[in-house]
Amino acid sequence: MRRGLLACLALALAGAVSGCDQGEEPVPGGSGPARALPSLRVTEMASGLDHPWDVRSLGGGRLLVTERDRARLSLLAHGRLHPVAFPGDRIWVSGETGLLGLAVDPSFRDNHRIYTCQGWVRSDGGHDVRVIAWRLDVADREAHRITTLVGGFPTSSGRHGGCRLLIARNGALLVGTGDAAEGTNPQDLHSLGGKTLRLDRFTGRPWPGNRYVHAADPAQRYVHTRGHRNVQGLAQRADGTLWSVEHGPDRDDEINLLRNGRDYGWNPVPGYDESVPMTDQALPGRQVPARFSTGFPTRALSGAAWVPGTGWGGYGGTLAVAALKDGLVLFVRFDAGGSYRWDRTPGELQSFGRLRTVTALPGGALVVTTDNGGGQDRILRVRPGT
Repeated sequence: MRRGLLACLALALAGAVSGCDQGEEPVPGGSGPARALPSLRVTEMASGLDHPWDVRSLGGGRLLVTERDRARLSLLAHGRLHPVAFPGDRIWVSGETGLLGLAVDPSFRDNHRIYTCQGWVRSDGGHDVRVIAWRLDVADREAHRITTLVGGFPTSSGRHGGCRLLIARNGALLVGTGDAAEGTNPQDLHSLGGKTLRLDRFTGRPWPGNRYVHAADPAQRYVHTRGHRNVQGLAQRADGTLWSVEHGPDRDDEINLLRNGRDYGWNPVPGYDESVPMTDQALPGRQVPARFSTGFPTRALSGAAWVPGTGWGGYGGTLAVAALKDGLVLFVRFDAGGSYRWDRTPGELQSFGRLRTVTALPGGALVVTTDNGGGQDRILRVRPGT
């Protein structure tokens, strides 16, 4: 019996019926893919990296890559990595924080804008986590800072720094943040930690559709969802729905279907009490249960991307999620309503050690990054076999 099934049944027993199919028993082994699952072809695109955190396409076969601890931005083109001039000395690197999430503007060919989320050394000598907009030069070899779009994300030791970026199809910039291992942050609407945030990617203003956009507190206006522990993945499905992936403590990594203004139930107080449930239904109001949970133990689920609907056989339309601790990619099927159906972990992706993120490329391939450290990390291209 798979972990996904155990988690689904546990949610049902807890009354969280929206996390499982109704009227149909969600047995992954018995209600698996209707189409055959193809073999996968995995090829190396680059090596010699150190904790590559995010990869995004610039078009024309070029990829932009962030490395967390080296605080390095690189361009991968024609099989070679080229450094992009970038103020790495301003990046605050500590523990799980450094140069993290990356997004490329949909109009990059015209405006050359990119966005990064990172720890940052402030001019007063302190530090925070923030989102910055940059413009690459014509040769894509130097990044010029345009502006800080939003900052002041809480930090402590560097633990639970987040920070994933996604430009939604409506143009909003979605930001997934960590709680900085401070128990009050996830539920505190005045803190940007333990949240997903939405903002205008050009002005940095809160997205006008946010639930709290008219709040008196400026930070609260950015809040899209709250009650998260450490958001590591963001992905938008073809139907427009937004999804997050986050780490649990020793159990219950979660995949969540995000709804504007909702509470996802992480509240580790007093202090930082990690024995509480990831989705604490004892809190006031309604807490949204996960659509998928690993149960015990965690797999350290991380970056994710939706697999193209064509060319991938039974994997088409699944959410591909990298797992750090288990060293695999989990392909998870959700139905049209967002309920869990089944999951698979192909063997072709289980021999590379820790895996950090999955990115969908134009043309249908996936990119997967390893996260083993020591300058031994790789960028892998994954395609369905013939």
